[in-house]
Amino acid sequence: MKKNNYTLIVDAADLLRNLHDPDWVVVDCRFSLVDPDWGDTEYKALHIPGAVYAHLDRDLAGQKTPNTGRHPLPSSEEIMKTFSALGIDDSKQVVVYDATSGSYAARLWFMLKLYGFKNVAVLNGGFIYWHMQGYPIEAGENHNSPVQFKGTFQPEMIITTRQMESLVGNEKWRIIDARSAERYAGETETIDPVAGHIPGALNRFHELNLGADSLFKSSAQLKAEFEPLLDMNHPENTVVYCGSSVTACHHIVGMLLAGFPMPKLYVGSWSEWIRDPSRPIKQDKNP
Repeated sequence: MKKNNYTLIVDAADLLRNLHDPDWVVVDCRFSLVDPDWGDTEYKALHIPGAVYAHLDRDLAGQKTPNTGRHPLPSSEEIMKTFSALGIDDSKQVVVYDATSGSYAARLWFMLKLYGFKNVAVLNGGFIYWHMQGYPIEAGENHNSPVQFKGTFQPEMIITTRQMESLVGNEKWRIIDARSAERYAGETETIDPVAGHIPGALNRFHELNLGADSLFKSSAQLKAEFEPLLDMNHPENTVVYCGSSVTACHHIVGMLLAGFPMPKLYVGSWSEWIRDPSRPIKQDKNP
């Protein structure tokens, strides 16, 4: 049987079969925007055996400044250090999970892809599905032996704010907002100080990638749902964003599962776009 070949998602049963394989690294990415310590606390109380923990604010985001969004990417040096500390190198198969079927875990998945790492997969259904199957769990805290992560940053996978400014109104590009319909429309905004969306952006809530069972929908269904949003002559000309470039990564997984080219991630996302009041915004509030 082939090893180290999961690059998008992995089913819980497949992880269970490989749970004690020393070449597999399992990373718990549970997090809550309203309670940043929640994920770490939950991890220490209950997690998949052998899993290590990565905190969104501390490990998967860099230092915020007045000009950045809420979760800017760390520097390359910081990313290399974090991945090395998690025990990730080219010999490993990495599995990432959270409590929301991948909406936070996909951030780490994307960061690894951004540095050329192939064998990383989001756990289909996340921790809740794993627990519901009666699969093993443990308490405490794990730390993998540090290794030397080597990767090459691929800037073509991301879009900067300056680049996004030039894409607004460009009919050759599709911009997809992964936030809820209410936040996209500007009807409500509980996280960022300004409501609305980038002009021209289309809305698809990232949770629509999942079925009622919290598992990813089939490739065929995802293809049918994403297709109307894309320019099918140039599906690669697609940018995804959200509030801070975290849940938008879930769309990247979904689009690849659907068989489309990898879209680009607007790293600054909405929370960076609104830092400059001169940038245009659109609201679709109900009268």
